[in-house]
Amino acid sequence: MSEHLSFHYSVDGDNFVSAGQASVQVKKNLRELGIAPEVIRRVSIAMYEGEINMVIHADGGNADVDVYEDRIVITLDDHGPGIADVTLAMQEGYSTANESVRSLGFGAGMGLPNMKRYTDDMQIDTVVGVGTKITMTIKL
Repeated sequence: MSEHLSFHYSVDGDNFVSAGQASVQVKKNLRELGIAPEVIRRVSIAMYEGEINMVIHADGGNADVDVYEDRIVITLDDHGPGIADVTLAMQEGYSTANESVRSLGFGAGMGLPNMKRYTDDMQIDTVVGVGTKITMTIKL
């Protein structure tokens, strides 16, 4: 296994004020490593969308970013309700966010589709009542 750098972040559930802090920190770390701006942009968008999903749906979770020589792997892990229908959840505009979340400007149903759009590979492992683990890879 090649050498790599790891960054770990805790995402605070139900806290829209701190939501996005991990993606901001990742952006800063990747910039310091000299990663290409387009890659940083893709990582930041995918990470932010994942953070927001963890805040809205899962009472927070953990985000891990592993930087390898040829790729960046983002792992988002939560102990939320799980995703009952992944195919439906992947449809743009589909959302289970409640009205109070939507009134804040979140929950438009673009999180998972955007995460997939800005990554080269995305795997969703979810168990209803247990939680969700999403692994996204962006090639360098």
